[in-house]
Amino acid sequence: MIADNLIGTGVALVTPFTEEGLVDTKSLQNLVEYNIAGGIDYLVALGTTAEAVTLTADEKRLVMQTISLANAGRLPLVIGVGGNNTMAIVRELENIDVMDFEAILSVSPAYNKPTQEGIYQHFKAISEASPLPIILYNVPSRTGSNMLPKTTVRLAQDFENIIGLKEACADQIQIDQLMQLRPKGFHIISGDDFTALSTVLAGGSGVISVLGQGLPKAFSEMIDLGLRGESEAAYKIHQSLLDGMHLIFEEGNPAGIKSTLRHFDICSTKVRLPLVSATPSLERKIGKFLNRFQEVAV
Repeated sequence: MIADNLIGTGVALVTPFTEEGLVDTKSLQNLVEYNIAGGIDYLVALGTTAEAVTLTADEKRLVMQTISLANAGRLPLVIGVGGNNTMAIVRELENIDVMDFEAILSVSPAYNKPTQEGIYQHFKAISEASPLPIILYNVPSRTGSNMLPKTTVRLAQDFENIIGLKEACADQIQIDQLMQLRPKGFHIISGDDFTALSTVLAGGSGVISVLGQGLPKAFSEMIDLGLRGESEAAYKIHQSLLDGMHLIFEEGNPAGIKSTLRHFDICSTKVRLPLVSATPSLERKIGKFLNRFQEVAV
């Protein structure tokens, strides 16, 4: 089952780019350091927030190497390996150098809109090929299909190396069903910043956050309080972060979080087409939120 050191606040790291559109390894190193200093529990590379679908195979290796070297064994690392071509993912897993990574995060197939049986067979093939434990990822708003609790539970029961689920269904009822039905030791991790605290208080293991990499100290403190059952103090932080949670997704991810990170001089706002950077209007709103948040924190 998932190691105790993958419980708490994980962050889905962005991939910083230079103005020329190349992977900015220096900024990525700075981002890793910023999150380690901020108390984050583990780092997730090459997820949706990393714009992984726009990276070449060589760029993906560069991102993995940069994060691994910058981290230097200090935090657990998770690597995103997913897509909608099952056999291509299997081949990737058979050839991947997992280096210092402890688990794989794999998203349910997008665009194809498979049935529940198709989703099951997809992850069965990945389970049989994976060199590392697997965290499933359900995000219906992006994939076009919802992996139902019965499918998640079936996978958890049938494959020992499927150890958890990043759940981004934005449906607390479904999250509660998962809590009731999951096998002992199977971990439910929030995939939405909005539901992170409520998921933890319901028995979840933490979050893989987007906003957390911009405000790591506050976000990790909120989750730590939630894991300890100190709901009143945790909700106070949740309320202070709520505007930021909305703003960073107002024009899509990762445009908003990259604007947040630029506010702290960590990386540029550069993203790759078909995404575009945050508008000046959104940048101003994010800046005002961050200034207010810092004033309150002080």
